[in-house]
Amino acid sequence: MSPESSKYDASQIVVLTGLEAIRKRPGMYIGSTDERGWRNVVFEVVDRSVELVAAGYASRIEVTLLADGGVRVVDDAQGIAFEDGDDAGGLGLGRLLTQLWTERRGPQDRAVAHSVGLVVANVLSSRLVAEVRNEDVREVREYCCGVPLTSATAPVDTALPAGSGTTITFWPDPDIFKIADPSFETIAERLRELTFLNRGLEISVADERSAERRSLRFYAPGGLRDMVASLDEQVAPFLHPEVIGFERADARMAGTMEVAFRWRASGAKQIQSFANSASTPYAGTHVVALHDGLKIALNAYARDERLLTADDPDLGAGRIGTGLTAVVSVKLESPRFEGCTRGMLGNGEVRDCVRDAVAEHLEKWLVQHPREAAAILDHILRKAPRDDLGPAA
Repeated sequence: MSPESSKYDASQIVVLTGLEAIRKRPGMYIGSTDERGWRNVVFEVVDRSVELVAAGYASRIEVTLLADGGVRVVDDAQGIAFEDGDDAGGLGLGRLLTQLWTERRGPQDRAVAHSVGLVVANVLSSRLVAEVRNEDVREVREYCCGVPLTSATAPVDTALPAGSGTTITFWPDPDIFKIADPSFETIAERLRELTFLNRGLEISVADERSAERRSLRFYAPGGLRDMVASLDEQVAPFLHPEVIGFERADARMAGTMEVAFRWRASGAKQIQSFANSASTPYAGTHVVALHDGLKIALNAYARDERLLTADDPDLGAGRIGTGLTAVVSVKLESPRFEGCTRGMLGNGEVRDCVRDAVAEHLEKWLVQHPREAAAILDHILRKAPRDDLGPAA
């Protein structure tokens, strides 16, 4: 190979900008261009409605897998205009559908809708129809591969869902997706999870792709307590019937937390964690904080009750975690993730806030429930393996 043929300089670099970059490298935004990637597109649109629920603007979401391969997502939030205005942050739906890296602001200056999700769904769809209902006005816009085609305003159609809301219907672009037939069960599982993570949210999902139409409705008034109970359904009997849990806001981390946990008579620990309703499979500061808080409370109670002597080492995470089912979820104004997969939360201030809250709540609960506390400590001290080498993350 000659020096000329192997030369590499700035002239060989192609700069992709705007929407072109999404269509050229869709995997960077949705992971793949198979069924999994299209499923991620569906969740991006759903997440926009979930953010409105978290901000207090909506309470109900309907998801329908259409017979022609499209997907329809409906929420009951007050429909926002397509053009920029003064409502809830001033950013119109039209910009959210066509521009990257913009966000609407909600109460307490919290972000309530990030355009990355909507614009990616729009650009990777052969057709997208966005419909806003607001009192007696209906506004509709249609897009093809992210490019706006039409704009119309008309009186409300009586066939539409009653009240205000937004409907986004979209179809996969066959030039991008070779397979776009998401599993109903997988879609439903994630939607159910979202109801656990967002107390008060009601989600219905329907599948119209076969003659035997299926539909499910999810609602979890107990939030993460309901999630822990669900995770415990097919495992060993639990040591105490009540799922321990709480919600709390903490200005130090500019956000809120919800934690729920319960101990079973046997079995390995199972812990799930989330940040802004997204799973964090590689854990992070909120999970480390959960372990820290449990250790503080249980060790303090065990020593106060003289279940541990002065010569006994502290209980570590290994012993405490035996038979533990726990879920920790934080919602932050500015989450910071580690790694390109965004699977690990890195906010340092979260560790102090969640640790203190878990320790305080569990310490009070143990004192108020001495019988259950005795069962938990007996289980940890007598039946769980020792891990005197120290705590585990």
